Amino acid sequence: MPLQLSGPAWVPLFPTTSSLEALTEPFRSKAKAFLAALKAAHAVVTVTDTLRSAERAWLMHFSFEIANGQTLPANVPVKPGVNIQWVHMNAAGQPDLAASIAAAKQMVQGYGIVFKPVLASRHIDGEALDMTITWQKDLVIARHDGTLQTISSLPRTGSGNADLHAVGASYGVMKLLSDAPHWSLDGH
Repeated sequence: MPLQLSGPAWVPLFPTTSSLEALTEPFRSKAKAFLAALKAAHAVVTVTDTLRSAERAWLMHFSFEIANGQTLPANVPVKPGVNIQWVHMNAAGQPDLAASIAAAKQMVQGYGIVFKPVLASRHIDGEALDMTITWQKDLVIARHDGTLQTISSLPRTGSGNADLHAVGASYGVMKLLSDAPHWSLDGH
């Protein structure tokens, strides 16, 4: 199969799912229970990513590295099943680093990457989800043991509220503090 130049056309390939059903057990049950508690407490929850293929993770990782000058396009290792050409050529047939970096930046933008993606992640294992969580007033939410907890602390977001992180942990859904939307089986 011929190689295809890097760029935004790669973004929709190897899509990530947002379905909780794609998660593996026991994380699926833990995540479903936590989300049910959030919804019962009238929090607004939007799940954006659950299961991510190794191919998509690889594309995200290397597009980010190229876009940020961490890896030269010619130095990206081959990934079986991903027929991408990272090195763009100019009209004279010579490698065009600026065009290669520009295409990688378009991919980074298309993927919505904020933090450097890793090659091995809990998303690939079905043990993570990315979600935004917000609420307006005090959040009265059930912990895993059924006790109610009132969260009046700020911010009223899942990314930054330590009290909500503790509630999530009671379900076995751990917050990765360095990645705003990321929750997983072990916090990685």
